[in-house]
Formats: sequence, structure tokens, C-alpha cells
Amino acid sequence: MRLTTKGRFAVTAMIDLGLRANSGPVALAAISARQQISLSYLEQLFGKLRRHELVESTRGPGGGYSLGRKAEDITVADIIVAVDEPIDATGCGGKESCMGEDTGKCMTHDLWASLNQKMIEYLDSITLKKLVDDQIAKGVSIEEAPVKRAISSVPVVKPIKITAPNSVFALGGALTK
Repeated sequence: MRLTTKGRFAVTAMIDLGLRANSGPVALAAISARQQISLSYLEQLFGKLRRHELVESTRGPGGGYSLGRKAEDITVADIIVAVDEPIDATGCGGKESCMGEDTGKCMTHDLWASLNQKMIEYLDSITLKKLVDDQIAKGVSIEEAPVKRAISSVPVVKPIKITAPNSVFALGGALTK
């Protein structure tokens, strides 16, 4: 069994998201830049992760993705299964027809099926929280994105002067001068 980029990238992106779980929604473009993963590829992966309720999306300015469940409730197996990554070392895809339709299992089918079971058990025993905690223990820095404000935090220095009359009477008075 070989884990393809689909599974590796999904797990990597979920760790990135888990590291920033307390900072609000995370934009895929930010994950793409940090992890050097194609944005369009991440969009495909996160669509599958969202359908499996591992992530939630928030639209609009300041939107992005956040975890759909607590990090301790998401396993590596959940992530890999969500992105349709096959966890199968058998030659027949678990159908027990390794040698052809009518011939049945090959001599090593039970060995590979047992390996499949061990891999699933192992991946199911590792939570996203553990992976996030491991990254924090290694000293991975989590930069805080500056909050973008719609209104300027710098006060206006000069008040706006209005020289036009503010009523009909003032208009009449201005015209007679």
C-alpha cells in the first residue's frame, strides 16, 4: 500500500488548519502558500472533507475553513477515507478474486488483508490533536494573521468643512449677499 499525495496533502492541510483552530476560519490560499500545495487541489480535497463533515466553510470576507469537529475527534483514518484514498494492500481490492473471477484468493491475500486491518487500526489510533500537539512541541510557529478592518483605525485629522447652505433660508440669504 502506498499513500498518494491526496492522502498526504489532506493530512498536512488538516494539521495546518488544526494549528490555527482558535484563530477563526483559515483561507485555503493561506494553507496553499504555507504548505506549497496547489490551491485548486486543496479546493478539491476540502470539498470532500466538508462532505464528510471534517471541516466547515465560512463564506465572505474573513471566511475560510475551520474544523467540523474537535481535533481529538478526528483521526488520520477519517481524513484519508474522506478524500477517497484507498487503504488496501491486496492485489484484488479486497474482493478475494486475486487470480481472476473464478479462481479465488491468491496465496498471500490473507497476509495483505491482515496488513490492511493493521494499517486502518494504526491510522484510526492517531488523532489530529496529537499531530497538532507534536508540531507545537517541535516549535512550529503559528503566525497570527492581522485582523483586517473595514474602517480605518487612524482618526481623520481634518474635519470636512461644508460651505454649502444647509437650509432654504440660508440659501436665500447667500443669494442676496
